[in-house]
Amino acid sequence: MNRNKAMIGIMLALVLLPAGARAQQEPQKQHKGKIVLTSITEVEVTETNAKGEKEMKRLEIGKSKVVPGNVLVYTTTYRNIGKQPAEDIVITNPVPAHMEYVDRSAEGKGTKIAFSADKGKSYGTPYELTIADAKGKKRGVDAKEYTHLQWTVVKPLPPGGSGRVSFKARLQ
Repeated sequence: MNRNKAMIGIMLALVLLPAGARAQQEPQKQHKGKIVLTSITEVEVTETNAKGEKEMKRLEIGKSKVVPGNVLVYTTTYRNIGKQPAEDIVITNPVPAHMEYVDRSAEGKGTKIAFSADKGKSYGTPYELTIADAKGKKRGVDAKEYTHLQWTVVKPLPPGGSGRVSFKARLQ
């Protein structure tokens, strides 16, 4: 592999504690090639402000109770710390156990987003994905059945360049 290329795969996982317990995750940092990845998990909560209006806020996972039905936001920030542009950057995240991907929530400016419904063995657009039912008949995949997401950074990332990818999942 050329030194100017970096292939990155990151597996994010959240260990969910029993209902009522506080789940915590420290931001992860991982070096591979010249790319630094930082991942965080936040929970979306609705709070009432001083005017009595409901507002959606994001709190770090360790600062809020996580219960079934909560939506968690998984964000990975990537940064090129090398002196050369980085190419072929691929970030892969599983949808954690006991979570369902929230349809159309994947984001990543300047990336191509693909999904998997077979535990990361193959990837495609939502329209390309199929799975076999109990009788072996192929059918389309519902977003709740996604097991992994994958972002491919489209253009070389210049030295000092950075970006962010994210998705949401709901605790079952």
